[in-house]
Amino acid sequence: MVDQLSLLIPEIDRDATQANVEKAIAKYRYYSLQTEDEFLPKITASYSMIPPTNTNAFHSSTEDSAIRMVEFERERMEYLTRFAKAVNRLSAREREAFILKYMGEEELYDYEVYNKLGMGETYYYTKFKPRMFYKFAIAMRIEVYKTNSQRQNKENANDL
Repeated sequence: MVDQLSLLIPEIDRDATQANVEKAIAKYRYYSLQTEDEFLPKITASYSMIPPTNTNAFHSSTEDSAIRMVEFERERMEYLTRFAKAVNRLSAREREAFILKYMGEEELYDYEVYNKLGMGETYYYTKFKPRMFYKFAIAMRIEVYKTNSQRQNKENANDL
C-alpha cells in the first residue's frame, strides 16, 4: 500500500524548490519597496532630428511611464496578495517563524527565530524549516517535482 501511494505522489526536487522559494521571498521584498526611478516619467527635454509621425501609437515618455507604472502596480499588488495568502496557509507557528525570518523590517538569523519560538536547533533545521518551505512553495505553486529520469538516477545511485 505504501509503495503504491508513494508512486502516486511525485517527489519534490528539494534544491530547485528551495531556490524558487528564495526567489519568491526576494521578489516579495523588492515589491515591498518604493517604486524605482525607472518607472517615473522623464522630465528633461529631448530633441530629435526625426520628424514626428501621426499614428495612434503613444510616443510620450510620460504616457509610456504611466502605462508601465500601472502595469507594475497591478502585478505588484497581485503578487503581494498571492504571497500573503500563501503565508496565511501555513500553521500559526510556521507563519510566525516565516514572518520573523523573511517578512520583518530586518531579517533575523535562524538561531534568533528558533530561540524566539522555543524550539531546538536540530528540530528547526531537520523538520520544521523544510516543512515550512515546502508548504509555502506548494501554496504559491512554485514547487518543482523530480522527473522520472532524476528518480531513476537516484535509485541507481542507491543501488551502488
